[in-house]
Parts: sequence; structure tokens; C-alpha cells
Amino acid sequence: MLTLLIIFAVFLAALFASAIKRVPSGQVYSLYRQGKPVRLLQPGVHMVLPLLERVANKINLSGQVLRFEEPMADAREVTGTVYWQVLEPERADAVFDHVDQLIRRSTHEALCAEGEVAYADRHLLGTHMKQSLNQALRERGMMVTRVELDAA
Repeated sequence: MLTLLIIFAVFLAALFASAIKRVPSGQVYSLYRQGKPVRLLQPGVHMVLPLLERVANKINLSGQVLRFEEPMADAREVTGTVYWQVLEPERADAVFDHVDQLIRRSTHEALCAEGEVAYADRHLLGTHMKQSLNQALRERGMMVTRVELDAA
């Protein structure tokens, strides 16, 4: 009987410990219940329902970095870095798991749309890419802050 009581106490302690979520500053956690978004957990300590709710995304609100290599039709390869950040986590949560693919696809589309822009003018091409990427990402609560292209 005592062993059963100890096991039950340990189970309750573990359950209580899993109910406490600490969100570090500069991040937001999206909380889901039965596969549906419930709310965003802002920085601080929060209580959640341990077996019903789970943290789906840990969204970093500071800048993010994504490297890309994009082959072009003329056998050249454009490489660079996209610096982006989440502005509206409630809108970004739905696509946050796929943001890398979204940025890569938008980068490819932006480079194809530029057509005959001189690849030697990296600054101009980077500016055009930033504008194109922001058109794709703004509606999803994210923003590209900078695009740097490597020397060809």
C-alpha cells in the first residue's frame, strides 16, 4: 500500500512539473489543444493542462538567418543569406514550421522574376529580392530585414 502511495505521489509531482512552462524573453510559445491553436504564451511562467495541451512552436522574436544557394538557368549559382524576423507571432504560427521552405521558394521566384538583372550588381539584386520576399512574408507576420548576396 505504501509503495502504491509513493508511486501515485511521484506521478502527481511529475504531472505538476510538466504543467509549468517557462517561456524565455524574446520568445513566444504557441499552445495547441487537440491539434488546434489555443493561445500564445508570452515570456514568463505559465500553467498548462499537462495531458491536453502541448507547445507546438517556440517562436524566436529576434532575428533569424537562412543561407540559400540557388542555381540559375545560365549555369551560375546565386548564394547568399536572408535575415528575417517574426513581427506578429499569431499570424506566423500557422506557417512557422515551413518558413524555411517558404523563404527558399520565394527566393527562387524572386530570382526568376529578376530575369536579366546584372548579377554583378549584388546590392541592387539583393534589394529587389528583399522587396519580393517581404511581399510574400508580410501577410504571414514576418519581415525580411536584409538580403546579402555572396560574390559570384
